[in-house]
Amino acid sequence: MFHLVTGLPWLVVLVRFILPLPWPWTLKAVVAVVLLIASQYHYVSRLSSGSVFAPEFPRPLVIAFNVLFGAIVLLAVFQIALDAGALVGLVFTGYFSEPAAEVRYAAGIAALALSSFGVSRAIIVPPLKDIEISIPGLAAAFDGYRIVQLTDLHISRLFPAAWTGSMVAKANALDADLIVITGDFIDGSLEHRRADVEPLRGLSARDGIYAISGNHEYFFDAGAFLDHFEAMDMRLLSNSHAVIERGSDKLVIAGLPDRSAGRNGFPAPDLEAALQGAPDAAPVILLDHQPMMAQQASASGVALQLSGHTHGGMIRGMDRLLARANNGFVSGLYQVGSMQLYVNNGTALWPGFALRLGRPAELTRITLRQTR
Repeated sequence: MFHLVTGLPWLVVLVRFILPLPWPWTLKAVVAVVLLIASQYHYVSRLSSGSVFAPEFPRPLVIAFNVLFGAIVLLAVFQIALDAGALVGLVFTGYFSEPAAEVRYAAGIAALALSSFGVSRAIIVPPLKDIEISIPGLAAAFDGYRIVQLTDLHISRLFPAAWTGSMVAKANALDADLIVITGDFIDGSLEHRRADVEPLRGLSARDGIYAISGNHEYFFDAGAFLDHFEAMDMRLLSNSHAVIERGSDKLVIAGLPDRSAGRNGFPAPDLEAALQGAPDAAPVILLDHQPMMAQQASASGVALQLSGHTHGGMIRGMDRLLARANNGFVSGLYQVGSMQLYVNNGTALWPGFALRLGRPAELTRITLRQTR
């Protein structure tokens, strides 16, 4: 069913874009077949690895699939918009006006250009995004405390060892007190990703590296991956917390497993357990991959929640759809009761739809400030 759904944009392009063009039938057939194969990118990924989430073929081919698949989706949207305009004209004039061939060419070129640009922005090592967040009750010793948040790395054939190494070098150069990774480390099995994740071993911060699981870990062998990351000197927080100390002052870093953990034989997220025994007066920073449960965290006295998962919506406009699926939270800083929630656009994103238009990736440095 999934593969039929991804074929629907191709069907729109075939019937409403390719067939009406004044081209020889042989050329139309060739273009239609090429785009049909591109529309089944996820099926090709499944054939290569057993999963739609992990294409196991050369990176240039992964990039090409993403460009063509994105172009199909965008062109289908453009064509539907043209047909909607023609239907409005039909209501007022009684005549359904087919777009001229030149209009179709312009739409096709625009779709391919936008998709190429969007993919190029998705696969870079992201630029730094610096933000400051005021935390009520933050001790003076933690004023100016710097946290680098990495999230949705999706290390894969699209984001391989070279990309990971460059990202690690850039993160280390930010001189962080703490680095947190809020889930979705990988796409693929540990066997396929072992070399690609190895550069993460080089991450360095004064108070260490803390991490939680994301939903994509549970599409593969989550237990093996999480054990592997702990062996790489990361501290995995699963319904648990750590206390950072500066003299007598304290800051709590708590973490939950992803909401899908319980469905896959792992402990489900339990905020009460994560906060049990935490010092009462210390502000709590919660790591939770998905932002949708922010209201519960706020009610439990969390000061700041750091999340990812949404990739910022990837495309401006489409982000509104993803916000609806995440209780309205999709990108940036939100006030949720007495708590602040930061939803990170992601350091990378799923290689199955690697397109960013107006929702850039980010390497995020969060500086904590006392409330003035």
